[in-house]
Amino acid sequence: MSHYRAYPAYKDSGVEWLGKVPSHWEIAPLWSVYRPVKRTGFTKEPLLSVYRDYGVVLKASRDDNHNRASDDLDPYQLVEPGQLVTNKMKTWQGSIAVSELRGIVSPAYFVYEPIRNVIGRFIHHLMRCRPYIIGYMSVSKGIRVGQWDLDPDHFRTFPVLFPPKEEQEWIVKALDRETARIDALISKKTEFIELLAKKRQALITHAVTKGLNPDVRMKDSGVEWIGEVPEHWSVQPIKYLACIGNGSTPNKDNGKYWENGTFPWLTSGCVNLDEVICAEQYVTEAALIECHLPIIAPPAVLVGITGQGKTRGMATTLKIEATINQHIAFLKPISKNIHIGFLRSFLEAAYNWLRFDSEGVGSTKGAITCEQLANTRIAMPPLAEQQSILAFIDRQSDRTARLQSKTQLSIDLLRKRRSALITAAVTGQIDLRESV
Repeated sequence: MSHYRAYPAYKDSGVEWLGKVPSHWEIAPLWSVYRPVKRTGFTKEPLLSVYRDYGVVLKASRDDNHNRASDDLDPYQLVEPGQLVTNKMKTWQGSIAVSELRGIVSPAYFVYEPIRNVIGRFIHHLMRCRPYIIGYMSVSKGIRVGQWDLDPDHFRTFPVLFPPKEEQEWIVKALDRETARIDALISKKTEFIELLAKKRQALITHAVTKGLNPDVRMKDSGVEWIGEVPEHWSVQPIKYLACIGNGSTPNKDNGKYWENGTFPWLTSGCVNLDEVICAEQYVTEAALIECHLPIIAPPAVLVGITGQGKTRGMATTLKIEATINQHIAFLKPISKNIHIGFLRSFLEAAYNWLRFDSEGVGSTKGAITCEQLANTRIAMPPLAEQQSILAFIDRQSDRTARLQSKTQLSIDLLRKRRSALITAAVTGQIDLRESV
């Protein structure tokens, strides 16, 4: 921020978490700028949500919002463009925004309409900046942190910084320009990380289906997605090399299955890990016996068999003795001719094929079955060659991981700069008037 100037004169805002503000800016209580409004009965309008990182968005546009809407939408509140919306239980996390959309939100939200001539984008940035988040925390109450509730009586007295309207427009224009530049850089770097991931996937697929010697004689594998493989490799169903099965979820209401449980029980989220070395949930011996849960000794490979892009078809290596739920399959080698790492790498290569093949299998649509995994044919080199291939994959994967980590660090720094720039601009720490 060093290349931006400060304002010529400042005054004390009278608010500890806000500090000093430009002397010509007005400080008005929220109730004099916005008033609460509650209009219900608009059941045909699209559902909206308020996100910390994105503001007000269509609920259907996000696949990470697992809060189920009520069957009765009549109590849901109408939101119109320009209105301030906040999730009262998550305001202190930044779930507050000025909407650019029309739709409905949960009855648990607060909706406010402007009663002064404000620039919505300025208020949007102001109410979401870091000092204001600290302010929301100071007036939110609750027994547990995750369920802190914003006190509406305190919120209505919240100080709203009010530069002259023309200056609000200048600030918004300058921020739109600068944040667009930062967002473009973040987008490019994010695409680069995705490209590295695709390159790694292609490298693994080539290594476990073609080997490392480009001059070796090849033969048809008989498997469409694999194509040709080295002539000396064998091709056989995985069921001849590993035992395969899945688990279940003991009744959550039955205390004898969960209370004081000591045996690791894994859910489908674990398949996104590079390896599983611990568990978040534990079951009792009674659960293992009465629910017929498999006890899986390491090493084994775990594969997500249900769900969408984040689990189905994903594979990981199990490093601890554990059991699993019904959304995961385990593959435990029974042959000395298959390396656990090679099996896992092959399943990573088969990811897209397994997902595609699971889309049209009747009643199991959207799921990979244990039978499907058992009959999946694997191209298998001699054990020594498997180890050479794995060493090559590890070296290349380490290079990719370092590049991804370095790029992600630069993305994080850009996001911090973006946040700091917005905060400095809307709280008057820097003067953007000359930059417009």
